[in-house]
Amino acid sequence: MFVWLASYPKSGNTLVRSLLASYFFSKDGIFNFDLIKNIKQFPSSHLFESLGFDIKNEKELIKNYIKVQESFNQKNSTQFLKTHSYLFNFEGNGFTDINNTLGVIYIVRDPRNIVTSLANFLDISITKATDHLIQSPYIGGISNSNKREDIMKTYTGTWSGNFNSWKSFKSNRKYLLIKYEDLISNKEENLKKILKFIYKLKNINFEIDEIKIKNIIESTSFENMKNLEKEKGFEEARINLETKEKIPFFNLGPKNEWKKLLDLEIIKKIEKAFKKEMKELEYL
Repeated sequence: MFVWLASYPKSGNTLVRSLLASYFFSKDGIFNFDLIKNIKQFPSSHLFESLGFDIKNEKELIKNYIKVQESFNQKNSTQFLKTHSYLFNFEGNGFTDINNTLGVIYIVRDPRNIVTSLANFLDISITKATDHLIQSPYIGGISNSNKREDIMKTYTGTWSGNFNSWKSFKSNRKYLLIKYEDLISNKEENLKKILKFIYKLKNINFEIDEIKIKNIIESTSFENMKNLEKEKGFEEARINLETKEKIPFFNLGPKNEWKKLLDLEIIKKIEKAFKKEMKELEYL
């Protein structure tokens, strides 16, 4: 069964994957980029191609998301899957369902801080990044065409649409909301919160490995991960189409302060578009 690590892009999903990969797939809890490969992204082309689907036929792919999940869902074990997709329904076909989902960890971030990270990641202007958050169509989204070959187009929806769609899992207590800001301010407390949620989903008793936790907290600091990217590279970084150089994935981090980086016009535009959700999340 799958535990989804879901979020709008640039919301802290990579940090959560890094924490969980270090805890569940290492002996000592010390992070490295190879560990994160244990948590796959969905959708990805190799999964569809292995079942004979034509990855150029987007409508056919969308109709078969659940079928593909069923093909590699190990019912008796827990698998983590990352996604930036929203829970769309296309011609009666959904993104996932309760038969494939053990639980959802949804990571949310203040959209005023997302926009600067998204602009850097996609190598676009702040204005265009803001439009992505606000105006993405029903099954539009961010194309990953210049990233790794196995990553398909992701139907993100709008920031609010993405956030609201995953709340459908709250009714059966399979949903945990993690705010990026809380994660940054108290990583240890929130990592333990996530681990308790996972073990509760699996209905097993557990004892947290405090030594691993200590090593994870130290090795997943923003500066350490930024230095690791400089030294060894990070395959999820995008490539500038003009220069052919990789755009640093770990860019501003905790220094990403929207009050210092955004024009008042952009701030007002975001706050107007997402007023309801931002109040709910206490961003306003």
